[in-house]
Amino acid sequence: MIQRTAALIEARSVDSVDSGEQSWQQLLSSSITSPDTLLRRLELDPARWRQGADLGHRLFAIRVPEPYAQRMIRGNPEDPLLRQVLPTSDEGQSLPGYLTDPLEESDAMATTGLIRKYQSRALLMVTGQCAINCRYCFRRHFPYDEHRLTPDDRSRILEFLASDPDINEVILSGGDPLVASDRLLSFWASSIADISHIRRLRIHTRLPVVIPQRITPGLLKLLSGSRLQCVVVLHVNHPNELDEQVKAAMGQLKDAGVTLLNQSVILQGVNDNADTLAALSERLFECHILPYYLHAFDPVAGAHHFAVSDDRARGMVKELVARLPGFLVPRLVREVPDKPGKTPIDLFA
Repeated sequence: MIQRTAALIEARSVDSVDSGEQSWQQLLSSSITSPDTLLRRLELDPARWRQGADLGHRLFAIRVPEPYAQRMIRGNPEDPLLRQVLPTSDEGQSLPGYLTDPLEESDAMATTGLIRKYQSRALLMVTGQCAINCRYCFRRHFPYDEHRLTPDDRSRILEFLASDPDINEVILSGGDPLVASDRLLSFWASSIADISHIRRLRIHTRLPVVIPQRITPGLLKLLSGSRLQCVVVLHVNHPNELDEQVKAAMGQLKDAGVTLLNQSVILQGVNDNADTLAALSERLFECHILPYYLHAFDPVAGAHHFAVSDDRARGMVKELVARLPGFLVPRLVREVPDKPGKTPIDLFA
């Protein structure tokens, strides 16, 4: 089980795509990677926004796939999707309490590429690559180059998982695990399924939202064919991210027997009002996704301008409780280092 060949691990993907359409790999490789290109694409004056965008870009490179850019409103510098990806001069400010490793993940590495923070779950960093670079990402400073997985690292990860019967769920993360080929994902899924005490495979991803073409027949076959219960946790912050292509892709995952959940982050200027959050929950459910977590902002260095106070967050969620059925109200939580799980934020504190 553990000694699977390097050839299987490194084999090129043979994902199927519809004739005449760009593959998800092509869309990924042709992503927007310069502030000027994004500004011109959205008919915004580069001369007005370039200085701040260039500064932020040097600190954390811009990456925006075309299917996501198509959902932005041209000529609107406050577009909530644009705000999530456009670098600004605010990113160069250093403020007390904003850290490069706000969740102290470096202290929770069980072995290279494997984070063990919770008793029953382990998080596997499949790749350091993402399809989109979100400006508020809590891992924007993570040293991914130090955690590239060699064949020996992969063997050590599987040995660790097999040696601990308390682990019943493995979370594939990154980066974005769906940037990996179906062949590499198949290796991980089948190797993990060979470990009898593991019940669930959870995939944390933004890729099907920003490039819905990632949901290929090969990926659907992989996810539906495992003995493991498969859960895909999406990351959507605003209802405008969910167009009809994304809805169709989510329908395919649902039909394949995948449980679909969403976790959002409360972000200043993106979704920091009850109207937007209510619309997001309703649109998620239309797309076969249940709201799961609403995260308080992680204090990562370079992203303080997205922060929203706990009091404001509580007020918004109280409004959601009054307006929505309970199954559409996400749990307001914070990730606290050294805690045994997500920490709920009491609405009535």
